Amino acid sequence: MKKKVNHSKPPRPSRFQKIIQDIESVKVQGAENVARAGIRAFLLKPTKAAAKRINKTRPTEPLLQNALKQLLKSKNPKKNAEKFLKNLKKAHDTISRKGSMLIRNGMNVYTHCHSSTVIDILKYAKRKRKKRFVVYTSEVEPLLQGRMTAKDLARAGIKVIVTPDLGAEHALKKCDLLLFGADAFTKNSVANKLGTNTLTRIAKEHSIPRYSCGVSKKFTKKLKIEKRSGREVWDEREDKIIVINPAFDKTPLKMLSGVVSELGVLPPKKFVKEVVKSLKKK
Repeated sequence: MKKKVNHSKPPRPSRFQKIIQDIESVKVQGAENVARAGIRAFLLKPTKAAAKRINKTRPTEPLLQNALKQLLKSKNPKKNAEKFLKNLKKAHDTISRKGSMLIRNGMNVYTHCHSSTVIDILKYAKRKRKKRFVVYTSEVEPLLQGRMTAKDLARAGIKVIVTPDLGAEHALKKCDLLLFGADAFTKNSVANKLGTNTLTRIAKEHSIPRYSCGVSKKFTKKLKIEKRSGREVWDEREDKIIVINPAFDKTPLKMLSGVVSELGVLPPKKFVKEVVKSLKKK
């Protein structure tokens, strides 16, 4: 007697599970977008257990962690979430305006990975300040987020030149400015996509100004660097081959020319001082 084959489809994930999957698979990219998605998930399940699960999706995202911490303390999470997101947008818009002032006509600007903050700074400079400039970006293996940046900027009418990761120094030497995002700030460093530290050192060696761009709520006292599956790099099953895939690196703040946040374009030490001061007031 033949066994019955079960052709039924696996159950569809809940809205909460779907958001978790999208964040973990990096379908949702950028610290601010991750925070927004995490908040949506939390509002579906406003519990400590859910917050813990959401935070586990991307451990190097203090903006998400700080948002959930604030919502857990709130008696009205939905209202508090709306306020948090409104303030986040206001801060983001301020950064776009202030950051665009770094860009001059005829500049070559280098950027790394896919930062919505940097992209909006560049779009603001193009649209509002009518600046003419060219953007260089690396492909950013293994997920090729640099190509996403190139497409976003090209749609905004900005000329983009894409280079392989190992061609970064050759391209960076042609540039007048290095702008990159931030997944996390600490007192001494900024965490961003792997390769940022190398690019910053190359830029400094060639006297190219270097700025990290992000909201001050990405500041954290404890920082864990996320390590992603090696199969994103190479799906090799040979026991003697080990593939490592750290998602981020840390760049010393002293290597930067400044930090662009809603607090302004500040020297790194001044930025940390202002953030620590604001935290003490709470």
